[in-house]
Amino acid sequence: MTRTGEDTYQRFEQHDDGKVIVDGDVVVTTEGLPDWLGPVVRAAETVEPHQLSRFLPPESGHGRQSAVLVLFGEGAKGPELLLMERAGTLRSHAGQPSFPGGALDPEDGDPATTGPLRAALREAEEETGLDPTGVQTFGVLPKLYIPVSSFVVTPVLGWWRTPSPVGAVDPAETARVFTVPVADLTDPANRATAVHPRGHAGPAFTVEGALVWGFTAGVIDRILHFAGWERPWDRTKEVPLDWHA
Repeated sequence: MTRTGEDTYQRFEQHDDGKVIVDGDVVVTTEGLPDWLGPVVRAAETVEPHQLSRFLPPESGHGRQSAVLVLFGEGAKGPELLLMERAGTLRSHAGQPSFPGGALDPEDGDPATTGPLRAALREAEEETGLDPTGVQTFGVLPKLYIPVSSFVVTPVLGWWRTPSPVGAVDPAETARVFTVPVADLTDPANRATAVHPRGHAGPAFTVEGALVWGFTAGVIDRILHFAGWERPWDRTKEVPLDWHA
Protein backbone atom coordinates (compact mmCIF):
# COMPACT_ATOMS: atom_id res chain seq x y z
CA MET A 1 0.00 0.00 0.00
CA THR A 2 1.21 3.50 -0.79
CA ARG A 3 2.66 5.18 2.28
CA THR A 4 0.30 7.67 3.82
CA GLY A 5 2.26 9.54 6.47
CA GLU A 6 0.52 9.69 9.86
CA ASP A 7 -3.24 9.22 9.39
CA THR A 8 -3.58 11.38 6.28
CA TYR A 9 -5.14 8.73 4.06
CA GLN A 10 -6.81 6.39 6.50
CA ARG A 11 -9.65 5.69 4.04
CA PHE A 12 -7.43 4.01 1.47
CA GLU A 13 -8.60 0.62 0.25
CA GLN A 14 -6.11 -1.86 -1.23
CA HIS A 15 -7.29 -3.71 -4.32
CA ASP A 16 -5.83 -6.70 -6.13
CA ASP A 17 -4.89 -4.59 -9.18
CA GLY A 18 -2.57 -2.45 -7.07
CA LYS A 19 -4.86 0.58 -7.00
CA VAL A 20 -5.66 2.48 -3.85
CA ILE A 21 -9.04 4.18 -4.07
CA VAL A 22 -10.20 6.93 -1.73
CA ASP A 23 -13.86 7.90 -1.49
CA GLY A 24 -14.44 6.20 -4.84
CA ASP A 25 -13.10 8.96 -7.10
CA VAL A 26 -9.42 9.72 -6.38
CA VAL A 27 -6.97 7.03 -7.37
CA VAL A 28 -3.40 6.72 -6.14
CA THR A 29 -1.53 3.87 -7.80
CA THR A 30 2.00 2.77 -8.57
CA GLU A 31 0.83 0.47 -11.35
CA GLY A 32 2.52 1.04 -14.70
CA LEU A 33 5.11 3.55 -13.54
CA PRO A 34 8.46 3.65 -15.35
CA ASP A 35 11.16 1.65 -13.58
CA TRP A 36 13.25 4.74 -12.84
CA LEU A 37 10.53 6.06 -10.53
CA GLY A 38 10.88 2.99 -8.30
CA PRO A 39 13.36 4.68 -5.92
CA VAL A 40 10.95 7.61 -5.45
CA VAL A 41 8.09 5.23 -4.69
CA ARG A 42 10.19 3.40 -2.10
CA ALA A 43 11.31 6.67 -0.55
CA ALA A 44 7.71 7.89 -0.26
CA GLU A 45 6.71 4.64 1.42
CA THR A 46 9.35 4.86 4.13
CA VAL A 47 10.46 8.46 4.73
CA GLU A 48 9.49 10.03 8.04
CA PRO A 49 8.38 13.66 8.41
CA HIS A 50 11.44 14.72 10.41
CA GLN A 51 13.68 13.31 7.67
CA LEU A 52 12.22 15.82 5.20
CA SER A 53 12.25 18.99 7.26
CA ARG A 54 12.63 20.35 10.77
CA PHE A 55 9.54 22.45 10.11
CA LEU A 56 6.52 20.23 10.76
CA PRO A 57 2.85 21.17 11.21
CA PRO A 58 2.03 22.54 14.68
CA GLU A 59 0.40 20.04 17.01
CA SER A 60 -2.24 22.68 17.66
CA GLY A 61 -3.54 22.20 14.13
CA HIS A 62 -2.75 25.82 13.26
CA GLY A 63 -1.92 26.54 9.64
CA ARG A 64 -3.55 26.88 6.25
CA GLN A 65 -3.90 23.55 4.46
CA SER A 66 -2.30 23.45 1.02
CA ALA A 67 -0.75 21.05 -1.47
CA VAL A 68 1.84 21.06 -4.24
CA LEU A 69 2.21 18.75 -7.23
CA VAL A 70 5.66 17.19 -7.53
CA LEU A 71 5.27 16.09 -11.13
CA PHE A 72 7.80 13.81 -12.80
CA GLY A 73 7.86 13.56 -16.57
CA GLU A 74 10.25 12.29 -19.21
CA GLY A 75 11.82 14.67 -21.69
CA ALA A 76 14.68 14.81 -24.18
CA LYS A 77 17.26 14.54 -21.38
CA GLY A 78 15.41 11.84 -19.47
CA PRO A 79 13.47 12.22 -16.20
CA GLU A 80 12.42 15.77 -15.38
CA LEU A 81 10.38 17.84 -12.92
CA LEU A 82 7.76 20.49 -13.67
CA LEU A 83 8.33 23.87 -12.01
CA MET A 84 6.92 27.37 -12.35
CA GLU A 85 8.29 30.80 -11.56
CA ARG A 86 6.13 33.22 -9.64
CA ALA A 87 5.55 36.67 -11.11
CA GLY A 88 8.02 39.31 -9.97
CA THR A 89 5.21 41.69 -9.01
CA LEU A 90 3.69 39.45 -6.33
CA ARG A 91 3.82 40.62 -2.72
CA SER A 92 5.21 37.34 -1.43
CA HIS A 93 7.82 34.98 -2.92
CA ALA A 94 8.06 37.20 -6.02
CA GLY A 95 10.11 35.62 -8.80
CA GLN A 96 10.68 32.43 -6.82
CA PRO A 97 10.52 29.05 -8.60
CA SER A 98 8.11 26.57 -7.06
CA PHE A 99 6.01 23.50 -7.62
CA PRO A 100 2.48 24.18 -8.87
CA GLY A 101 0.14 24.28 -5.92
CA GLY A 102 -1.74 26.35 -3.40
CA ALA A 103 -4.28 26.41 -0.62
CA LEU A 104 -7.15 23.92 -0.43
CA ASP A 105 -10.60 25.17 -1.41
CA PRO A 106 -13.73 23.85 0.31
CA GLU A 107 -14.67 21.92 -2.83
CA ASP A 108 -11.38 20.02 -2.69
CA GLY A 109 -12.71 18.00 0.23
CA ASP A 110 -11.30 16.80 3.50
CA PRO A 111 -7.71 17.98 4.17
CA ALA A 112 -7.13 14.73 6.06
CA THR A 113 -8.05 12.48 3.13
CA THR A 114 -8.51 13.44 -0.54
CA GLY A 115 -8.39 17.23 -0.29
CA PRO A 116 -4.64 17.63 -0.97
CA LEU A 117 -4.82 15.33 -4.01
CA ARG A 118 -7.58 17.35 -5.63
CA ALA A 119 -6.02 20.67 -4.66
CA ALA A 120 -2.62 19.80 -6.15
CA LEU A 121 -4.15 18.82 -9.50
CA ARG A 122 -6.61 21.73 -9.54
CA GLU A 123 -3.92 24.31 -8.76
CA ALA A 124 -1.56 22.82 -11.35
CA GLU A 125 -4.28 23.13 -13.99
CA GLU A 126 -5.13 26.71 -12.97
CA GLU A 127 -1.50 27.85 -12.91
CA THR A 128 0.09 25.95 -15.79
CA GLY A 129 -2.78 24.79 -18.01
CA LEU A 130 -1.82 21.18 -17.27
CA ASP A 131 -4.41 18.56 -18.22
CA PRO A 132 -4.89 16.67 -14.92
CA THR A 133 -6.31 13.62 -16.69
CA GLY A 134 -2.79 12.92 -17.96
CA VAL A 135 -1.35 12.77 -14.45
CA GLN A 136 -1.10 9.58 -12.41
CA THR A 137 -0.79 10.31 -8.71
CA PHE A 138 1.36 7.62 -7.15
CA GLY A 139 1.98 8.79 -3.59
CA VAL A 140 2.22 11.57 -1.07
CA LEU A 141 4.94 12.79 1.24
CA PRO A 142 4.29 13.74 4.88
CA LYS A 143 2.79 17.15 5.56
CA LEU A 144 5.37 19.91 6.03
CA TYR A 145 5.17 23.46 7.37
CA ILE A 146 6.25 26.85 6.01
CA PRO A 147 6.50 29.10 9.09
CA VAL A 148 6.74 32.40 7.18
CA SER A 149 3.34 31.86 5.57
CA SER A 150 1.80 29.38 8.04
CA PHE A 151 1.05 26.93 5.23
CA VAL A 152 0.73 23.22 6.00
CA VAL A 153 1.83 21.66 2.73
CA THR A 154 1.20 18.15 1.41
CA PRO A 155 3.55 17.24 -1.48
CA VAL A 156 1.60 15.05 -3.92
CA LEU A 157 3.74 12.87 -6.19
CA GLY A 158 2.67 12.50 -9.80
CA TRP A 159 3.78 10.82 -13.03
CA TRP A 160 3.10 12.80 -16.21
CA ARG A 161 1.79 9.76 -18.01
CA THR A 162 0.31 11.77 -20.90
CA PRO A 163 2.08 15.12 -21.28
CA SER A 164 0.03 18.16 -22.24
CA PRO A 165 1.00 21.70 -23.26
CA VAL A 166 1.78 23.98 -20.30
CA GLY A 167 2.50 27.68 -19.84
CA ALA A 168 1.74 30.64 -17.61
CA VAL A 169 -2.06 30.88 -17.46
CA ASP A 170 -2.11 34.22 -15.61
CA PRO A 171 1.01 36.38 -16.15
CA ALA A 172 0.07 38.39 -13.07
CA GLU A 173 0.61 35.26 -11.00
CA THR A 174 3.10 33.18 -12.99
CA ALA A 175 6.11 34.41 -14.98
CA ARG A 176 6.86 31.11 -16.69
CA VAL A 177 6.43 27.35 -16.52
CA PHE A 178 9.37 25.07 -17.26
CA THR A 179 10.77 21.59 -16.78
CA VAL A 180 14.13 20.73 -15.22
CA PRO A 181 15.96 17.48 -16.07
CA VAL A 182 16.74 15.42 -12.98
CA ALA A 183 20.25 15.05 -14.43
CA ASP A 184 20.70 18.82 -14.05
CA LEU A 185 19.37 18.76 -10.49
CA THR A 186 21.86 16.06 -9.52
CA ASP A 187 24.79 17.76 -11.28
CA PRO A 188 27.13 19.01 -8.51
CA ALA A 189 27.94 22.08 -10.62
CA ASN A 190 24.31 23.21 -10.26
CA ARG A 191 24.11 22.79 -6.49
CA ALA A 192 24.77 25.36 -3.78
CA THR A 193 23.72 26.51 -0.32
CA ALA A 194 21.38 29.51 -0.30
CA VAL A 195 22.07 31.87 2.60
CA HIS A 196 19.48 34.42 3.73
CA PRO A 197 20.56 37.69 5.40
CA ARG A 198 18.69 36.56 8.51
CA GLY A 199 21.19 33.71 8.77
CA HIS A 200 19.24 30.61 7.80
CA ALA A 201 20.59 28.48 5.00
CA GLY A 202 19.32 25.63 2.83
CA PRO A 203 19.91 23.72 -0.41
CA ALA A 204 19.63 25.51 -3.72
CA PHE A 205 19.81 24.64 -7.42
CA THR A 206 20.90 26.90 -10.29
CA VAL A 207 19.02 25.44 -13.25
CA GLU A 208 17.21 26.71 -16.36
CA GLY A 209 18.26 30.28 -15.62
CA ALA A 210 16.66 30.18 -12.18
CA LEU A 211 17.74 29.86 -8.58
CA VAL A 212 15.54 27.25 -6.89
CA TRP A 213 15.67 27.59 -3.11
CA GLY A 214 13.47 27.52 -0.03
CA PHE A 215 10.69 24.98 0.42
CA THR A 216 10.83 23.74 -3.18
CA ALA A 217 14.58 23.16 -3.13
CA GLY A 218 14.29 21.44 0.24
CA VAL A 219 11.75 18.92 -1.07
CA ILE A 220 13.79 18.27 -4.22
CA ASP A 221 16.95 17.84 -2.15
CA ARG A 222 15.32 15.25 0.11
CA ILE A 223 13.78 13.33 -2.81
CA LEU A 224 17.17 13.13 -4.52
CA HIS A 225 18.77 11.98 -1.28
CA PHE A 226 16.28 9.30 -0.28
CA ALA A 227 15.85 8.06 -3.85
CA GLY A 228 19.59 7.47 -3.98
CA TRP A 229 20.06 9.93 -6.86
CA GLU A 230 22.12 12.50 -4.97
CA ARG A 231 25.73 13.03 -6.05
CA PRO A 232 28.40 14.52 -3.77
CA TRP A 233 28.39 18.32 -4.02
CA ASP A 234 30.20 21.24 -2.43
CA ARG A 235 28.04 22.40 0.47
CA THR A 236 30.41 25.30 1.16
CA LYS A 237 29.48 26.91 -2.17
CA GLU A 238 27.10 29.68 -1.12
CA VAL A 239 24.57 31.79 -3.00
CA PRO A 240 23.40 34.90 -1.09
CA LEU A 241 19.74 35.91 -1.01
CA ASP A 242 18.53 39.48 -0.55
CA TRP A 243 16.17 40.80 2.11
CA HIS A 244 13.17 40.57 -0.21
CA ALA A 245 13.56 36.79 -0.57
